[in-house]
Amino acid sequence: MDRKIPNIMGTQHPDNARAPFFQKSPFVSAFKEINEAYQNFSVLDADEYMWDWEGKHADASVISRLYSEHYDYFKQHQLGRDKFLTFRFPNIWEEKGYSLMQAMTTMLLAEDLARDLQFDQRPLFEAILPMTKSADQLINMEDKFSALAHFKAKVFKNGHKDYDTIKMIPLFESFEAQQNAPKTLEKFIELYRKHFGKDVEYMRVFLAGSDSALSNGFLNSIIGNKLALSGLAQFVDKTRIPVYPIAGTGSTIFRGGLSPEMIDRYVREFPGLKTATIQSAFRYDFPMSTVKPAIAKLRRGLQNSEFNVISGEDHDTLFNIANRTGKEYHDTLDPLINDLQHVFNVFPKRRDRHLHVGILGYSRNVDGYKMPRAITFSGSLYSVGVPPEFIGSGKVLRGLNKKEMKTLRKYYPDMRHDFDHAGKYFSRRALNILETKNPAWKVVDKEIQDLEDILDVKFGPTTDDQAKHAELAADLVSIHDKQTRTELINRMGLLRHFLG
Repeated sequence: MDRKIPNIMGTQHPDNARAPFFQKSPFVSAFKEINEAYQNFSVLDADEYMWDWEGKHADASVISRLYSEHYDYFKQHQLGRDKFLTFRFPNIWEEKGYSLMQAMTTMLLAEDLARDLQFDQRPLFEAILPMTKSADQLINMEDKFSALAHFKAKVFKNGHKDYDTIKMIPLFESFEAQQNAPKTLEKFIELYRKHFGKDVEYMRVFLAGSDSALSNGFLNSIIGNKLALSGLAQFVDKTRIPVYPIAGTGSTIFRGGLSPEMIDRYVREFPGLKTATIQSAFRYDFPMSTVKPAIAKLRRGLQNSEFNVISGEDHDTLFNIANRTGKEYHDTLDPLINDLQHVFNVFPKRRDRHLHVGILGYSRNVDGYKMPRAITFSGSLYSVGVPPEFIGSGKVLRGLNKKEMKTLRKYYPDMRHDFDHAGKYFSRRALNILETKNPAWKVVDKEIQDLEDILDVKFGPTTDDQAKHAELAADLVSIHDKQTRTELINRMGLLRHFLG
């Protein structure tokens, strides 16, 4: 295989507290996202940028504007060869597919423009399918693209015989989907061979970190990612088809813990990973003198990362722990979710998005509750002084026997560090106020005490900024003015270096 596999993928995830380095406002409009992509390529040296058509407003002029506004740069750093723009398609089985044909048409027109500019590379040739559930869905998307390419060539008399296919990147989000990934991939390569008469050369596979945590809790998510990476390693051994995993993770531990200050920890905890998403908080909530070296260090770490196979009894032990923590997360969260709605509703916006529900969107549900996006959920819990990593974790760890705990520590060496790191934003006073309004929060209090005992840590602020964060969290749960709540969330985001 002669293509470059990107290690660093910039994304449009709206988790930044501060303004990006190229503008004054922390809000990045859809129109300005094209310049943002260029800045991430040229200034931060990102290898790849995700262009998101799922649930948000995406500018279809992205390639023509990049080429016309930055021709000299892309002549030297060609899209499809040196830098990569990867579309994230809408999942037409989960939301209305209004933007799917527009996304595919944009890909086809980009090829014409690149050829007219005498660029020798096809600029767009891969696409991500979120919430992939089956191999049939991947084949269906490839068929749609091929049919559209042939229609364009026939009706408009332009096109190229080599440009009628795309490579689909399955995004596995839930714990179940991630554990079933090897079977889905095996079915895909079988269908692909029958359908197209050739073998799959390689696969890029995307594992979610944020939405899996939102759905089933932090421990379930991180264990699920580890088991999924192990399953992909076994798939490679079995099929001899190279797999290059991508992880969708944010700066907060709950969403994966990819921060400029925790590169070593991240590479250690996700063995075999080849592409990591540096989301908005990673890029904009730290000084450039920190961000650039962190990206270079992350790239080296990913290039040298190797799979760690988890098999036999260890696999079964971790699988069982993940299932237990998922159940406890639901049991603990359900009585609390209504208390958080007033925080969800005032959470600051950073991007132009479709409504989360309705004709243009879809909602993620947990036990029948319509949940916000993972960034809003995580940021809201941090902003009330109760980091979401705690929910469902303490009771599970308390119930582990010595052998189970030893296995968990073996494959999750940074567990104590991660809970301790999140726990610096715990506000005792805020939790006490929440408990007076709803006694169900006392279950979380017990979770926190269990975690402190088991891990031999003491949660709470250790710096002036963290102490200020704890005070603001107590203010947030005490007041009713919507504008003031939003302002407090913004201020806390600045203190912790991520919005959500």
